[in-house]
Parts: sequence; structure tokens; C-alpha cells
Amino acid sequence: MKILLIEDNDRLAGFVRTGLAAAGFVTDLTGRVEDALAAVATARYDAIVLDLGLPDGDGMEVVKSVRQPGGVTPILVLTSRDGLRDRVDSLNGGADDYLLKPFAMEELVARLKALLRRPGHALGLVLTCGNLTFDTVAREARVDGRPITLSRRELDLLELMLRRAGRVVPREIMEDGVYSIDDEIGSNSLEVLVHRLRKKLQAEEATLKIHTLRGVGYLLSEDGA
Repeated sequence: MKILLIEDNDRLAGFVRTGLAAAGFVTDLTGRVEDALAAVATARYDAIVLDLGLPDGDGMEVVKSVRQPGGVTPILVLTSRDGLRDRVDSLNGGADDYLLKPFAMEELVARLKALLRRPGHALGLVLTCGNLTFDTVAREARVDGRPITLSRRELDLLELMLRRAGRVVPREIMEDGVYSIDDEIGSNSLEVLVHRLRKKLQAEEATLKIHTLRGVGYLLSEDGA
């Protein structure tokens, strides 16, 4: 799951980004309206966490841009503006939720996951394929009820593929969903990650398989499907 975090306070941004990573989210970070507008124009995000007071403008400019016809990406406003009118204006302007600073990271993650569970959005509680289940809240994968040990990035990849099980996932979408814009990606980084995940699934006797379609991408399906 990929999040765009728009926050100009470096210390707070680092705190939030670390907390989101621990919860299983890949996070791109920007601190300006101009950069945020460029990001939403060029990449697909599952949700946006947005500060309103930015150095080059009001965060509501980003909300208005995202809410152009057809724009349904969940937006959680994160701000120190605590007036009733600020909250009402943000929600009426297209934001989905509003969280005041200071806040607990656990609440931010819970609110974000609640937004993503709404009809039409991306987050289901438990994903299943073959004899494997993936709990998106606990960030835990199990095969025949047994927990399996996966790295954070392997969990990110598994979740992305489970959400598209039975469909070919292009390489570009996989890289975009697993790595943030700040990650250094080698020419074979994705292949190495897929190889590690595939070996672990095989070792645990999971009844699903990652198929390689050279030059196209990858496909996750039940073994034999």
C-alpha cells in the first residue's frame, strides 16, 4: 500500500514515515504544494496524509486537485488548526478525515486503515489465496494456519500481488508499489525480491505460485491454476 505524506516539518515527517513503514505502508514524502501536485499527477497512491500549512500554499489546493472528476483517493488531513470552521471546511472541501496535532501514531494508522476499508477503496482485513492468508492489520502471513517469517518488503510485495491475484502485474506497478521515490533501486532489485519471496513460499508449501512473464511482469495464482 502506497501513501503520499505531505508534511514540511522534517522531524514530524520522519516520525510519521517511520510509523507508516512499521504498519506496512510504502511512503513518498514531500513538504510543498508544488511537489505534492507533481506527485499525484505522476504516481498512483492508495491514500494521502496531508498537512494544511505548507510553505508555498494551503494544503487544500492538493485536495481540490485530487478531487477533480473521478478522483477518489482517501485523504486524511493532519494539522494543528483546531477550529470548528477549519474542520468543517476541510471535510466539505473533499478531505475524508481530520486528525489534530499532536496525535498518537496508533490513531493515525487506525484512521488510515479505516479509510482504506471503505467500499471502493483498497484495504481488506484478510486476503486469501490457496492455503495462504494475509492479515493486513497484524501484517502477518500464514500457510495452513502457521505464521511464516517475511521481511517488511517481502510482506509489501506479497500484499500487492494478493490484491491482484490471477492478474498480470506489470513490473512498473510492482516497483511503484513496493519502493518509495527515495529508495535506490538496482536493475535487478525486483527480481531478487521476487526470488526471495518465491523461495519462502515454496519452503512453507504454500499452494500458490509466482509466475514470471518475461518482459511483462508477474502473476500470482493458486498452484496449478
